[in-house]
Order: sequence, then C-alpha cells, then structure tokens
Amino acid sequence: MESERILHILNYLTRSTNETKSVTLREILDHLAANYDLQNVSALTVRRDIDRLITAGCDIRITHGAHNTAYYALCGRGFSFNEIRFLVDSVSINQFLSEKQKKQLIRKFEVFCSEEELRRLVSRVVIAGQVAPSTDLLRNLEQVHSLIAARQKIVFEYGKYDTEGKMQFYSKKREMIPGRVVYFDGRFYLRCMDEETGEERTYRIDRMRSIRAGEKAKRAAKLSQPDGVQVDMFRPERFVSVTLRAGRLLLDDMLEHFGQYADDVQPDSDPQRVRIRVRIGIGPSFYRWVMGYGDQLEVLAPADIRSEMRQYVQQTLALYHDEGGL
Repeated sequence: MESERILHILNYLTRSTNETKSVTLREILDHLAANYDLQNVSALTVRRDIDRLITAGCDIRITHGAHNTAYYALCGRGFSFNEIRFLVDSVSINQFLSEKQKKQLIRKFEVFCSEEELRRLVSRVVIAGQVAPSTDLLRNLEQVHSLIAARQKIVFEYGKYDTEGKMQFYSKKREMIPGRVVYFDGRFYLRCMDEETGEERTYRIDRMRSIRAGEKAKRAAKLSQPDGVQVDMFRPERFVSVTLRAGRLLLDDMLEHFGQYADDVQPDSDPQRVRIRVRIGIGPSFYRWVMGYGDQLEVLAPADIRSEMRQYVQQTLALYHDEGGL
C-alpha cells in the first residue's frame, strides 16, 4: 500500500504540476481521498513520501507562500516538453508504424506530461498519402539489432511489389552478416556483408519478415564508409569530385544535401546559376538524381561523367521519339 500511495502522489504531481504550476499538500490529500479511497493519510505521511521521491531522484520543487503554505511541483521529468513534442511528432510522421502502434508509443510519452501539456499535444504533425505498413517495423528493428549484437547471420524473407501492386515475399539461402542499421530519407535500412565474398548488400527493414538467426558468423561485417555524398542508400560504384551548374534557387537545397562534401561554390557567368564542386557517389542512381532536376542542374566536369550523363539523357529522349506512346 505504501509503494502504491507514493506512485499515486508521483502520478498526480506529473499530471497536475509543471514549471509554472504547483499544488498544495491539501490538494494532494484531497486527490488521494477522492480517487484512491485513502481518506486516512496524514499530511506528515505525504511529506515523508515526497521526501522519498526527492531522495530517489525526482526533481520536486517545494516553495512556501502565504501563511507558510507549502507548494509542490514536479519540474524535471527526464524530457522537456519541447523534447516530448519532437518525439511525438517523429512518431506521428513515421509511415511504417500502424495507427495502433503510434497511439501506443505516444501514450508512453504522455505520462511525462502535465494535463496542461497534454492539451498542447493534441495538435500533431501528419503525413499525406500514408500507406498502411505491411510489416511490424518495431519488431523487425528489435530482431535485427539482436542479431547484430549476437554476431549471427540473418535469415529472412524479402518483399517486392509485383505488377498487380501486391507485395510478394521470397526467401533464398543467404550468407549475410548484419552489420549496421542506417536511417536514410525516411526509411530504415540494414547493411550486410556476404561472409564468403565480402560483398555488401542493403535491405529495407520494413520489407523484411520472418527474421531469424542463422549460423554464428565467423567474422564481423566490415562495411565501407562513404567518401562523399550518397544520393540513395545503395553503395555507389565510386566517389568522384564533380562540378555542377545549378539554378540559384537550388543553392540552399544543394548545400544542405551536400554538407561538408561541397568544397567550392562559385558564381557562374549566368547570374541565375552557380557552380558547385562536390565529392559524390557515382552510379546509375546519380544520373537519375541529376535528371530529376531537369534543366536546373548540369554536370560540367569531369569529362567522363559529363559524357555518361549525356548518354543517359539521350536514352531517355529516345523514349519520346514519336508523338504517341501507345
């Protein structure tokens, strides 16, 4: 009964107080009597319970007002309200969690909030065009991390869409050693290494199911580190310093995306454009990425990359050689 009473007091302080709002000893006693049928608890007992909570590490502030009335407020909850807001919004926009999972996670964050703060959490970030997840991402992440820690190979089924828009899962013998979980562009990926060949493979964790442990790995997964910007999660063929001519309106977007790998930015002869030199991963995804910006992004150098870019553009243009398409 004593431990339950202390938890009731802590919960009341959590829900009813914050940095700017306090409660009195009388209000705590009334709460215990009205909600938990604890009418015979004395003021001395509650003060001792609060002392125990403070000793246990709870940041409870005690102030005194008129007539030496004591006021109590739980200030430190482990998270500030802004931190809780950020975590709740992060959960809300995750497209791979079901609505039920989101509610369960958000409810766990809500215990750190006062009633006043809960009302401020009603407004949440949402995403448009959300697709219902086909796998349990949280469970998949837990299993993957466990196998990495145990240094075991991973066995799983992997899903891909068929021509009817349905996810089809397939399984085949794998000798993959899981090495690292990476978050990129709103998705979680697992980077693995083939134990026999040393080749790297990347899989979307939300496309995996029936994850289980394989044999004990004979060695740790040695994964390469990026030596420049990657435009997607898949390992490029090589990293090269490339000079790009970009529309000036893209400058902010380019510099945010390139970060430390953008080592030179110069004005262009065209005042509406700039030149950016960046070390970037080269592969098919690079050329698709450049084409996604249309006439607002041009590869200037080196010559071989510009030549390959021209070939990709010509191959795309060949698809539109006539007026019709059917």
